[in-house]
Amino acid sequence: MPYQKILTVQDISCVGQCSITVALPILSACGLEACILPSAVLSTHTGGFTGFTVHDLTDEFPKIIRHWKQEQIRFDAVYTGYLCSVRQIDYLEELLQTLLAPNGKVIVDPVMADHGELYPGFDETYAAGMRRLCRRADVILPNLTEACLLTGKPYCESYTERDISNLLQALQALGPNAAVITGIGYEKGMTGIAAAAGSEAFYYPHARYPQIFHGTGDIYASAFTGAWLQGKSLRDSIRIAADYTLACIENTRDDPQHWYGVKFEPALAELIAAVTGKDPS
Repeated sequence: MPYQKILTVQDISCVGQCSITVALPILSACGLEACILPSAVLSTHTGGFTGFTVHDLTDEFPKIIRHWKQEQIRFDAVYTGYLCSVRQIDYLEELLQTLLAPNGKVIVDPVMADHGELYPGFDETYAAGMRRLCRRADVILPNLTEACLLTGKPYCESYTERDISNLLQALQALGPNAAVITGIGYEKGMTGIAAAAGSEAFYYPHARYPQIFHGTGDIYASAFTGAWLQGKSLRDSIRIAADYTLACIENTRDDPQHWYGVKFEPALAELIAAVTGKDPS
C-alpha cells in the first residue's frame, strides 16, 4: 500500500486514553501518517472524572483549514470522532470538498449518543448535521443508539437479527458504502459487530464483559480505520479491530486502579501483526 496521510478530527482528552490520544498511536502503528484537527481540549474525558475543563476549538477550524488550503495540503483519508457542534460539521463538509485527495476515503464515527439517549449538549439539530456528514462517508461506525438516531427508527434494547438487518439497510440508504454497528448481541454473554456493504451483510460475535471500559469505542474505530486503509477487507478490518479491542480489555480487566481507560499500548504489537502480517519483533 502507498504511504497515506490521514486526518483524524476529534477531541483531545489529555488524560483518559480515548479520542486523539488513542487514535494517533493506533493509526501510526498501522503504518499511516496521522494528522489531527482537535475539536476540543479536555483536561480528562467525561466518564467518571469530575471538575474537568473543556475548551471548544470550533473558532480555530476555519483558520486551520484556510492555512492548509494555502499550503496545498491534501489528505488521503479523513476519520472523524467526537465533534462539538453543528458548526464543526459544517466546516468539515468544506474541508472534505477542498482538502480530501481524489478518491480519498471518509470514515465517520458519529459519536453523539448511547443507551438510548443523546449526550448532554446535543439535540436533534446536531443529529441532523451528523446525518448529513454520514451521507458523505465511505464507512460509518455507529453504536445502536446512534444508528437509530441517524435513521429515525425507535431505539429498543431488545431486537432481532431482522431488526438489525433493516437498520443496516436504512443506514446504507443514507449514502455510505458500508455501515458497521457496534455492540450488537443476540445471546447472553456475547456482543458483536453487525455490518453491511452493498448486498453483503455479516456479523462478527465476541465476548461481552460486564464492566464499563472507557475509550474502547475510539480504540475500535481507530483500529478498524487503520486496517481498512491498509487494504484489509471490511470483514477482516472488523475482525482485526474487535480482536484488538478485546486484547486491550484483557490487559486491563483485572486492574481496578485502571478504571479510566484500557491498556492498549502493550497490545499494539498484536495489531501491527494483524494488519501487516509480520511479527514486529
